[in-house]
Amino acid sequence: MAPPHSSFAPHPSAPHLGRRALLTASAAAAGALLTGSPAGAAARSGKTGDAGRTWPAVIPLPDGFRPEGIAIGGGPYAYLGSLGDGSIYRADLRSGRGRVVSAGPGTPSVGLKLDDRGRLFVAGRGQGARVVDARTGAVLASYPLTTAAPTFVNDVFLTPRAAWFTDSYQPALYALPLGRNGALPDADEAVRITLRGDWDQVPGEVVNANGITRTPDGTALLVVQSGVGALHRVDPRTGVTRLVGLGDAAPLTNGDGLLLLGRTLYVVQNRQDAIDVFRLAPDGRSGVFRERLTSPHFDVPTTAAAYRSRLYLPNARFTTTPTPETTYTLVAVER
Repeated sequence: MAPPHSSFAPHPSAPHLGRRALLTASAAAAGALLTGSPAGAAARSGKTGDAGRTWPAVIPLPDGFRPEGIAIGGGPYAYLGSLGDGSIYRADLRSGRGRVVSAGPGTPSVGLKLDDRGRLFVAGRGQGARVVDARTGAVLASYPLTTAAPTFVNDVFLTPRAAWFTDSYQPALYALPLGRNGALPDADEAVRITLRGDWDQVPGEVVNANGITRTPDGTALLVVQSGVGALHRVDPRTGVTRLVGLGDAAPLTNGDGLLLLGRTLYVVQNRQDAIDVFRLAPDGRSGVFRERLTSPHFDVPTTAAAYRSRLYLPNARFTTTPTPETTYTLVAVER
């Protein structure tokens, strides 16, 4: 758990898209949302046992859905976004049944996170971000985030005071400051943090910044740079990044979604059909490779969310040409 004085406030000189500075974040509260025990050291294939052993290990999604992001809250329900039309689908982890809870705007939904107020924060690729009521499906707010081009708003991470978004085509993070009782900001209050330091942006429409989470002590952010296979520790006030030392671990060239539980970091390696597991130092400056999780049911999984002792990952099937009849699944593995 992070010390009470930790903050996720940007440096005063950070460029703003609006009039209000990013509010200080309580890293201690953020730590309370991320709990879990370290994984073992031996390599193994993901299992599907646990108390929910009667729950399905593979959950079918609608044909043609094209899932990418996933979010799970306190109950046994997974929310998934469509790369096709942006719809949000809710799957019951106990029965495998589900339904579309929010019709898409016709543009992609990529990464998404669920807060404790029942709001889904959705990365919208070229359309910035939006916030959706998970119960009613209503769009509560929309945010362009940037006027730069090209842009690919890819993933999102929540702290109690801000929603942080990555842009795969720009060397930047965007923050939406949250007000008292989680009040959503106006569109012009978004904050842009330019990535620098060890960050070396590959130009053009190449996937750079992808998955995002925080360090175990809550003092900084962690961002995987997919194309070059690097994990960066980011100062959220200044945007200065430093490479995280991962020892002899292979480059995270296919690194996609990040999930931190305690000091255990799960890095989804999409085209490798695997999850690489690391034990991080509290400040996130270094880590040790612990194991690789796999499943025979993986078909280019992109992101992971946890419920009890399981990880749930959507199969994006990027190596399969999508059609309206293409099948998609959500896969569970033991962590």
